[in-house]
Order: sequence, then structure tokens, then C-alpha cells
Amino acid sequence: MMEFRTNPWAYMTPVKHIKVFLVDDHAIVRQGFRSLLSREEDIDVVGEASSGEEAIERLKDIRVEIVVMDVQMKALTGLMTAVKLFQQHPKIKILILSMYEDSATVRQAIQIGVSGYLVKSTESAELLTAIREIAEGNAYFSPSIQKILVDLSAKNPPGPVKLTVRDQELLELIGKGWTNKDIAAVLCIGIKSVEKYRQHLMNKVGIHDVAGLTRYAIERGILKLQ
Repeated sequence: MMEFRTNPWAYMTPVKHIKVFLVDDHAIVRQGFRSLLSREEDIDVVGEASSGEEAIERLKDIRVEIVVMDVQMKALTGLMTAVKLFQQHPKIKILILSMYEDSATVRQAIQIGVSGYLVKSTESAELLTAIREIAEGNAYFSPSIQKILVDLSAKNPPGPVKLTVRDQELLELIGKGWTNKDIAAVLCIGIKSVEKYRQHLMNKVGIHDVAGLTRYAIERGILKLQ
């Protein structure tokens, strides 16, 4: 009788690799980040640059999901670089990693559309969490940056878009990173209804990505940050 052996690896789900690009004008900092990220099975550092200009040029030929970038660099700052990268690559996600945590810089970064902002005193584990959250379409901010966002929201409340109770429920759940399936379960409605409500909400507030909706929920005080 012929014996068939099953390959135990045949049915394993392949690991999704998050393609990351590093931008910092200090070589030792880039080396440290690369060393940290290279240990992770699901993260690939596919390139790096020592300046904004170099990043813009190199990213013409490299496909990446997330750019981890400093703010203060010579000539072209991180925020100016972010603006240019968004113009060339609308779907790219940018995570700011900087020693600067003043409200003016944070406000600019949010207005530009970054998906996350960490201070360089952040623990390495939080950097990994931020990259994975952003890769899933969520936003991620250091606790100190979250506090600045809350303070800015209190001083500069968003424009008068009237949100229903359902809008606010949906915004909060999206901001927490819940999937349509999870949202449908907790709201006791069908997935098609969630998709319909979600599209209506995005059209109402003029925001069509999860990171943007998360920032909006924070600004409106709907998503309570810890």
C-alpha cells in the first residue's frame, strides 16, 4: 500500500512582509533601526537615505509601504520631504520618528497627512507596534504626541460637520482598528450595512483612509486616547 506523507509546511499562511524605507541624516541611527527591524520576520528594510532629497530620488525606483523618517534634516526637512513624497506616491504611509515634540511640528505633520509620530525616546517595541499598525491602515502616535493632539483639538475644534450617533460609533470603532466584520458584530448589523455606513461617513467628512479617519476621531474627541 502506497504511503502519502503530508508536508507540514504546505498549509501555512505566508508571512506578509512590510516593506520599510528609512530616512535619517545620522548613519548610526539608520544602522540601529535597520538592525532592530531586520530581526522581525514580517518587516523588510528595503532601502535607506541620509537626506530628503536622496529619499525622493531613491523612492522613484523602490516600492515601499512605510517610510520611517526624521523631521530635522539638512536642506529638505522631513515634513517637506513628506509633502513631496505624498505628491509622487499618494498611497505611501509615513511614520515620523523625531526628537521634536512641539505642538507646531506635530500640527504640521498631522495636516500633511502622516500616519504616525513617535519620539526618539520611544521603546523599540513601540516602534515595531507602530509600523504594524500603520501597515494595517491605522494611525499610531506616542503618548506625548497624543496629548498634544488632544490639546490642539480643544483649542481648534474641527469644522461643523454634524455627525449622527451611528457616525460617531463607527468612527470610534474604525479608529480602534476594527474590521468591518467586527463592527457588524458589535453593532448587530450586516457587513453590507457597515460598508454602506462607512462609505457615507467618508463622503460626509471628506476623508477616505483609515489613518485620516482616526485623526479626525481624535480631533473630535470621539476616540479616547490612553
